[in-house]
Amino acid sequence: MSVLIAFLSLAVEFALGYPDWLFRAIGHPVTWFGRLISFLDRRLNHAADPDALRRKRGVQALLVIVLVPATIGLGVQILFWFVPMGLIVTALLATSLLSQKSLYEHVEAVADALDTGGLALGRVAVSRIVGRDPETLDRAGISRAAIESLAENFSDGIVAPAFWIGVGGLAGGAAYKAANTADSMIGHRTPRHEAFGWAAARFDDWINLPASRLTALLIMLAAFLVKGADAKNAWHAVWRDAKKHRSPNAGWPE
Repeated sequence: MSVLIAFLSLAVEFALGYPDWLFRAIGHPVTWFGRLISFLDRRLNHAADPDALRRKRGVQALLVIVLVPATIGLGVQILFWFVPMGLIVTALLATSLLSQKSLYEHVEAVADALDTGGLALGRVAVSRIVGRDPETLDRAGISRAAIESLAENFSDGIVAPAFWIGVGGLAGGAAYKAANTADSMIGHRTPRHEAFGWAAARFDDWINLPASRLTALLIMLAAFLVKGADAKNAWHAVWRDAKKHRSPNAGWPE
């Protein structure tokens, strides 16, 4: 059942994305998770506390961050189990945890900007999907930055949430997305978050292990369908270079 929900949500989200009118009306699950994370960060993460206590509270915060969305997701899925067309409704709700249409449109915008507006517009477009300063990037650098962002977000925004929806339904997908959002917000080695965000960063590494490898496999399989792509060389490059990345997961899709 969960696998079917994952495939249905992928199909619907690719076609429709997350409607702008719905975002304006109720926001997005990631923004809801972000508010919860910010609240817990303010309430539990105090600079005057010793690192051991901040790490302990970070674990407690992570449990809340993961279990609250998972519990709500499970409750909603059970509720719709008894409703006609409940499977379809659950899949529609799960589309909010995916971002393939948005990712495609943002990366396509970079390519279109380079083709029609040159470097200036290309830099503006790529700045919307990468964190680095694009002002010094040439055409190749802009293209490389867009492809790297595409690869990373293909894993975090599509393959991983779909994988966890397939494993645990709406609850699994919501738990993954909340944990991944926590890592992006507090899983940093900064004075404020190195101790408090330790659990979020480590947990995100663990839950992305299967999806990052699956993402690499999907990219290599896709190379067989693209004229001029070298699937065999892609396989060797992954095995050679993935472990060189500072992240245990990011090197696989990138």
